[in-house]
Formats: sequence, structure tokens, C-alpha cells
Amino acid sequence: MERNIFRFDSFLTRILEALGEEIPSSRADLMVFEAGERVVFRKSWPCSASSKADHVEELLRESAQEKRPLLVDRPSDAGSEGTSYLCLPLSIGEGAEGAICLSRDNSSPPFSSEDLEVLVALSSPILLLLQRIVGPHQSKNVSEPASSFEPIIGSSRSSRLIRVLIERVKDTDAPVFIYGESGTGKELIARSIHERGARRNRPFVAVNCGAIPDHLLESELFGHARGAFTGALRDKVGLIEEAHGGTFFLDEVGDLSLPLQAKLLRLLQEKEIRRIGENRTRRVDVRFISATNKNIEAEIERGNFRVDLYYRLRILTIEVPPLRERKGDLFLLIDHFIEKYARELRKGKVYLTPGALELMMEYPWPGNVRELQNEIQRCLILCGDGGLIKEEHLSSRINPFERASPSASFNYHQAKAEFERRFLALALRRFGPSKTRTAEGVGLTRQGLFRLLRKHKLK
Repeated sequence: MERNIFRFDSFLTRILEALGEEIPSSRADLMVFEAGERVVFRKSWPCSASSKADHVEELLRESAQEKRPLLVDRPSDAGSEGTSYLCLPLSIGEGAEGAICLSRDNSSPPFSSEDLEVLVALSSPILLLLQRIVGPHQSKNVSEPASSFEPIIGSSRSSRLIRVLIERVKDTDAPVFIYGESGTGKELIARSIHERGARRNRPFVAVNCGAIPDHLLESELFGHARGAFTGALRDKVGLIEEAHGGTFFLDEVGDLSLPLQAKLLRLLQEKEIRRIGENRTRRVDVRFISATNKNIEAEIERGNFRVDLYYRLRILTIEVPPLRERKGDLFLLIDHFIEKYARELRKGKVYLTPGALELMMEYPWPGNVRELQNEIQRCLILCGDGGLIKEEHLSSRINPFERASPSASFNYHQAKAEFERRFLALALRRFGPSKTRTAEGVGLTRQGLFRLLRKHKLK
């Protein structure tokens, strides 16, 4: 490793110096961390020690661990002058993560999103060199990512609890009931239970009760005999039989009609089915998992769902919280989907600007993880080959006031206008459509609020 470092040392220094000249900077720092903790490589330009080394290392570590760019302006104080920082993560592989940090004092304009675009474009040679220097020499003790699919990505308490519950129920034959809003990943959880459990080498059959008309659903679930009804030209094996020995996933079980609920209850009690048009019963060995986004207890009160079936289905319950209640998982989910879909689209590394990330963090995601997936795919297509997802690439529902990335020309009046625009946008989101309530909440008169809204063309 030392020979490689010596070989490429001067080249890295020249690249960092070129970066500092192309994106006017007083300093450029580069660090690589093993498993997110230990520093295994560092390089700076100029080589002299910095009085702000601890703060720079903290920013580099944050950028590398969270895998996101940082634009930070540190105001001046009695002890030192203010400094602007621009950090970009570098994914090296083999358990190593790195980051570049450019810094300059506040006598120059702060770094902008345009500077970040240039840094993304110029970072490729540094990444290639680091992979040559550091990649082959990583410690063998670095843990490899798990090969099994993780249905719940996140570090929040609720995400950890779901992973624990999956491990606890995977080998039992008792029915599992999954409750959560649309788009939270209920089927993924069901598949994970099956793939981790004792039935993993047997079939996993899923059916969405809401997607099949009721008069066809019975035949799909239970099968039929030849001649049972008009058009039944041959015997048909039902989906429940097809799942024999494995797992049957009944999605949107709250949409089942009462007659089908009665047949399903008998199946759960007797472990046998009867095809439409037949007199004999057939034994089936199936593990049932059901899911819904409806409040089943409210459906029971309305007379739309059988209470005895409900308690049969929910022996083991997994509740999946909506994405708005686990905002701490958004960083990991965004990074996961950007990496996944960028690979599918054959793109290089793609980043979010801090402004775009801020908007995504503010958005409540009513469509949950499915909506986030679709948004990431859309943004990756719109951002082209720039390697940077900006505010203007986001959907209008996430960026309703059409915020755009700030330009490199940054002066007092532009900064004030941008602050006012952001402040008003956040205030309107917080206080709702009532302009009177918004004005009172932010300490303005109604006339003053309307004047600012007209000025910035906000509704």
C-alpha cells in the first residue's frame, strides 16, 4: 500500500491543486474511512496543517457516512474568520468510504450548487486513484453486506422492530397480518418472511383481492371443476392449492366479500378447500399472510368484515408505519434508490443538492415508499448526465414554489430574496391555506404578507 501511495502521491496533489484553482478554494482535503470509522488515508492541499482540521474531518466523516454532499457556511466569530465548505462523498467500495472537502474564507462568495456540479464532474480521477490505492488493501474483517434481501431499509426504531418481528415469525405456521398504508411495502415484508423461513423452497403465491372482480375471485382462489359454470371448459387449480407447502399472501384482504370471507374462515379452521362444482374436499398445507390498508375494526362495526375471520388472521400482527412517521429513514432510502436506479439506467454516481434534499425531507410522502421510488426514477431521468439532482428536477408537488438551485453569483440582495422565498414557502406549508393565520404565525400584517407573496409570485 505504501508503494502505491508514494507512486500516486504527487498526482493526487496536482489534482487537488487543480480542483482548488477551478473552484476557487483556499484548501482541499481528502479522507478515506474504513467501515465509516477509522481514517485509512488522507491528503491535503496545501500540505500545511490547518487550524480547522477537526471541523473539516467532522464534515468529511458526515458526508462519507451519510453519502450526501454538504454545503456549509460557518460564520465568523471572535476567534476566527468565517469559512464556506463544500463536501462530496466518494464511494470506494470494499468497506471504504471517502469524501473531498473544499474550503474558502468568507471574503469570497460562499460555495454554490454550481460549484458542486463542477466538483462532481471533476471527482472521477480522484475516485479511480483511491480505488487503486485503498481498495485492494482493506481489512478482511470488514463485514460484508447481507446477501438476503432487506424489506425495510432504515435505522429508526419502527424499522428495527419490523426486522425483529420478521425474524421471530418466519418459521411459524401461524397466520401473519400486516397493516399499513398503501405503498409502505407490505408485500415485500410478506416475501421476506417467506424467503427467510422454513418454507422458502416452496411456492410464494400472492393475490390482490381488490384487483379481481368478486365473481371471478372465488374461482381464482379455490379453483373449479370442468362444467361448474359457463366457460369452465377444464378443471382449474386454485391459487391456494398452487401455494401448497408454501406461503399464500392475500393482499387487501379488507376488500373480500362476506361470502368469500366465510369460505376463507373455513379454510383457516379445517385446512381444506372445495373447488367450485366439486363435492369432495382437498387438504392444503399453506402458511397464510394477509395485508390491508383499511381499518378492519371499523369495517367490522359497519358489518363489512367478519370478526371471527379477523381474529383468525391476526394471530401475529406487523404494523408498518407510513414514511412521514419515520423521516429518519429517508436518507438511507433515498441513497438506496438512487444507487439502485442509477445502476439500472447505467449512470455513474448521482447526488442530491442540499436544497433538493431539504425539500424531500419536508415533503410528507402520502404515497410512502412507492412514491419515493417513482420520484427518484423520474429525477434520475430528468437530471441527464450531470450527476446532480437539483430542486428544479423535483415534481411540482414536492417543489410547489419552483425553487431552483442558487446560482454562483451570490450577493446580499439575492441572499435576502432567497431567504424570504424559502421562509414564506415553509410558513405556508406549516400554517396551511389561511393567510390570516400565516401572517399571525410569522409576525406580519396581512397586507405585509400579501405584499411579499406578490413579490415572490407565491400563491
